[in-house]
Amino acid sequence: MSTMIDAGVNLTSSQFSADLPSVIARAKSAGVSSMLAIGCDLQSSKESIELAEKHQLFCSVGVHPHDARHAPDSLYDDLSALLTSSNHVVAVGECGLDFNRDFSPRPIQQSVCLTQLHLAQAANFPVYLHEREAHSALMPLLNEVKVEGILHCFTGDKTALKNYLDYGLMIGITGWICDERRGQDLQQLLQYIPLDRLLIETDAPYLLPRTITPKPKSRRNEPMFLSYVADQIAHLKQCSAQTIMQATTQNFKQLFVR
Repeated sequence: MSTMIDAGVNLTSSQFSADLPSVIARAKSAGVSSMLAIGCDLQSSKESIELAEKHQLFCSVGVHPHDARHAPDSLYDDLSALLTSSNHVVAVGECGLDFNRDFSPRPIQQSVCLTQLHLAQAANFPVYLHEREAHSALMPLLNEVKVEGILHCFTGDKTALKNYLDYGLMIGITGWICDERRGQDLQQLLQYIPLDRLLIETDAPYLLPRTITPKPKSRRNEPMFLSYVADQIAHLKQCSAQTIMQATTQNFKQLFVR
């Protein structure tokens, strides 16, 4: 069985607080050789580092656009210190813009995102980017700097996809691709994503693949379900799941392992 790397998991979620060691063990038994624990604010970034060190995983440090309103003025220095605090830290983020929910005012989202982009550029770290209904606002920020990274959980349109690929980003695909209701546009766009620019992620505990049968009673997504994402991509790209697993593992290592 080919192994996979989950390019994005919210391991600090309270949904995992009761059984995290078992969640990680089940993932490894299912062929997930490693995963990236996502930091969403300063506290969860510190917790992600601790988890990554304890379980020999990768992690990111950053402030999600939902939490941008709480970012301190010292954010650049705070994140800079976290970046160099552990060799398990491989990315800046989750950062970006979310104009779908607007949990933080848009100007603050943009300022906090740009701070993190500048940090990633200065520190030579890739970024873990979030974007919802904000492509036209994110691209000008990206054009101010030059960074590598992943556009996490891509759900945009063809224009956004082309812009992100032209910029040089890798594209993260989640269980959204398995959704027969919301995922149809993404399924059509998958043909435009080259294999060498593709990453797979669960975004667990969210986005449970709807192709799982029988569905878990808890409705909680876990990294052990990453193969369902790989299988769906393989079906749509008309190749083997092994091809997807091998390519995305190589892509992850190329982007994050230095």
